[in-house]
This record gives sequence, structure tokens and C-alpha cells, in this order.
Amino acid sequence: MDLLRSLPLGLYLEQPQTWLHKLDPRIKLVWLLSFLTSYILANNYWRVLLVAVLIIVTIFAQVPLRVWKQQMGWLLVLSFIVLILGAISPDGLGVKYQPRLPGNEQILTQPATAKVEESRSETQLSNKKYRYVVFKVKPVTINIRSLDLAISLSSMVFTLIYSTNLYLLTTAPEEITSGIESLMQPLQKLNIPVTEITLTLTLSLRFIPLVLEEIQNLVRSVITRAINWKKLGLKGGAKVWLIVTERLLENLLLRSEQMANAMMVRGFTSPNEHQVKWQELKLQIGDWIAIGILIIFWALRIGWGTEIM
Repeated sequence: MDLLRSLPLGLYLEQPQTWLHKLDPRIKLVWLLSFLTSYILANNYWRVLLVAVLIIVTIFAQVPLRVWKQQMGWLLVLSFIVLILGAISPDGLGVKYQPRLPGNEQILTQPATAKVEESRSETQLSNKKYRYVVFKVKPVTINIRSLDLAISLSSMVFTLIYSTNLYLLTTAPEEITSGIESLMQPLQKLNIPVTEITLTLTLSLRFIPLVLEEIQNLVRSVITRAINWKKLGLKGGAKVWLIVTERLLENLLLRSEQMANAMMVRGFTSPNEHQVKWQELKLQIGDWIAIGILIIFWALRIGWGTEIM
């Protein structure tokens, strides 16, 4: 078991270097925020289009198939299950019952012209061939509202998870922090510690693999001892996992102390005095093309993808 490689989400793909890797991290972050916000108050056509765009981008980026299996396959299955469950579930509309006789007696004495107009409107509605129930085979019933909610929910689940995962897949942790720091520079005028925030984010992203490594080593140590869990029982097994958890916390605190000592030995006093420049952020031709496509993206979202209330 290798947790550093078997986790399906949140991994950075070092090789091969695709064209998504070469884009500026700030542009990719703006694109990610666009995917995460454009589905709000959007129609289902736009939400399905977002799913198709993410899949097409992954194909044209030439992401290896082994990554597809781990990071997209199970998510498509999950979205399909959500679609099926949402479609066959009740639509949640409350039924309002009307009395057989009107509460206002004046309705009974309406002029004949009003009744004629009402009959005309009813015939016009009946000629439109409207069907609320799309599919009905007892005990399964799929109507328009439940299908609409199912498509909306399943597409939102896929877009939220996979767009974030694709960003982490093609962007190194140092690029993420440098891009966020560059975009947050105007906040320094409001006395917000931007550098301290990005430093904390960098250390946390670097600390995640250490946590996974410690968990992996402790689980392997428990497996190699061939513990008979049936003889231990529930109380004995709980004691063993409590000891393992305590050891995990001790190792993590030791790792964090080693990291702090390493920073102090290298003369780190404060983020403002000891900044580490991971890379120079500079927009290239591909980045400007991505910005132009982003403008078209939002123009289509506003003009075509808005849900009509």
C-alpha cells in the first residue's frame, strides 16, 4: 500500500508536462474560480457543457490513461449514481388541493365573455402536448422536475470536484502559493499579512505528504506484526489503535519541530525579510490566449447560460 501514489485525488502530475502545466498559475486559478462560480444560477445546458469542457480539456491535454482511471473514472460513476437516484426520487413539490366550489360567489356569476376566454386559453394549453411525467413504470416515476434536479446535482458534483482536481493535477504547490500571493498583493494596503498567509499555505501543502508517509509507515508496522484482532476483542483493538494514533501525533509534532529548526538554521526570521522566490510569474502567449477564451466563456455564460426564472 502506497498512500502517496494510490490516492485518487489531489496528486500533482510531474510527468509528462502538458500545456496545462505551462500556463501561468494565476490564469489557471481564475479559470478554476470561473468553473466554480459560473454554474450558480445557470441552466442545465450550461452545467452539462461545463462537464463536457472539463473532459475535452483533459483529453486534449494528453493526460495519461492511468490518471484518468484514478481521478475521473470513479467520479463519473459517482455522478451517474447521483443522476439515477435524483431522477427516481420525488420532485418535492407540494400538492395544493382546491375546494370544489369557489369561495367567492361572484365567480359563479361571471359574464359569458370571461368564460369564453378561459375556454380558449385551456384549449391552447392542451394543444401544446405538455408532459410532466417523462417515464413511468411502477414503482419508478421520472418527471420533468426530478430529472432537472438530478441533472443539476450530478453535473455540479462532477464540476466542483474534478475542476479542483484538474487544477491540483497540473499545478505544483509552489506555483499555487506564488500565484495566490501575486493575486493578493493589493490586500497588503489593508494591512492583511499576505506573505504570512502564503507561507502558511506553502508549509501546509508540503506537510501533507509527510502526514501520509507517517500514516503509511504506522499501518505497515501494524500489519507486519500479524495481530490477531479476534483474540484482542473490541476493547483490545481500540487500545492498539489508540496507541497508534498517539504515536502518529508524536511523529507529526517531531516532524514539525524539525521543519521549524531547519528554517531557523537557514536564518529565517520573518517572511518579509526572508522571501523565497520559487519562480518568476510572467504571462506568455498561451496565457493571453487563455484570457481571451475566458472572456468568451463569460460572454456565453451571461448571454446563453443564465437560468430563466
